Amino acid sequence: MSKPSTSNPGNNLFDLSRGVLEVASQKVTRIEDITRRMKMLAMNALIEAARAGDDGRGFAVVANEVSEISTQVNGITKELRSEIVARVDHLTTTGSAMVQEMHGKRLADLSLNMIEIIDRNLYERSCDVRWWATDSAVVDCAVSPTEEARRYASRRLGVILESYTVYLDLWIADAGGKIIANGRPDRYRYAVGASVADEPWFRQAMATRDGGEFTVGDVARNNKLDDRVVATYATAIRQGGEANGAPVGVLGIFFDWEPQAAAVVQGVRLEESERERTRCLLLDARHRVIASSDGRGILTESLALKKGAGTMGHYTDAQGRLTGYALTPGYETYKGLGWYGAIVQKP
Repeated sequence: MSKPSTSNPGNNLFDLSRGVLEVASQKVTRIEDITRRMKMLAMNALIEAARAGDDGRGFAVVANEVSEISTQVNGITKELRSEIVARVDHLTTTGSAMVQEMHGKRLADLSLNMIEIIDRNLYERSCDVRWWATDSAVVDCAVSPTEEARRYASRRLGVILESYTVYLDLWIADAGGKIIANGRPDRYRYAVGASVADEPWFRQAMATRDGGEFTVGDVARNNKLDDRVVATYATAIRQGGEANGAPVGVLGIFFDWEPQAAAVVQGVRLEESERERTRCLLLDARHRVIASSDGRGILTESLALKKGAGTMGHYTDAQGRLTGYALTPGYETYKGLGWYGAIVQKP
């Protein structure tokens, strides 16, 4: 006999329930067969007793008793069959609900793990931009963008990029929003001279109150970075590099979003049997897909989460798909952006 699979407790439970029902049905069927044979024997005995006349009266009493007993046993077996079916059905229904609840909580936990990994990663980005904005080369370039200052700042940004490979580029913009230096001028030659004055991340960075604040742009494609999908972090460059100095420009850093996010959503610990029917997603505050394990729908698809009252949960939709989700909890001083981790699994 083959051993039941241990990879899915729910399947084991249902296999056991079906096994109990099958064994019980077989035994009840055998009992019913035996009682039918007893009843036939009792009827034959009564016929023979009638033929025997007075000599067969005692035998007729025994035959009647056997017939009555077989009738009672038959009734009991019918009740037994009905009760077994009802109880196994109840066990299966209850077990299914319990397994669905456990599985939903598991997907919600995995969703939380995804968004926590992203939060920790993006917390580091918020630290980077605030730190690098105080670099003397960056500050001097923003204050006095001479050709020499711009070249030196560009070289300095290039050195940073060599160590921090998760970034596509770093830009210095003056107070009017004109890009005056970047870290990879050979690769992204159209950045310098362009204006970002109308970009929300630039305006918000210029409006920060001190050097401890930063701003984040929506995950989006940047046409000056070869149309790559980036997460933009920015903060004001301040006079003298001081936390309370007046804003003299903005440092924008561009996180290479797609490969970093793909590593997170594709690295979720799923059973092999789940992978083909499961999508692991990161959603922004508008529930727009910003990362997906199958690579589909990025920046073009939205998932209408049926959120409950809490920050995480799960539900089954009309198509039988189970969805677990979790709201970003933030990390350290990074409060999160209202993003969600979500896992959608087909039945």
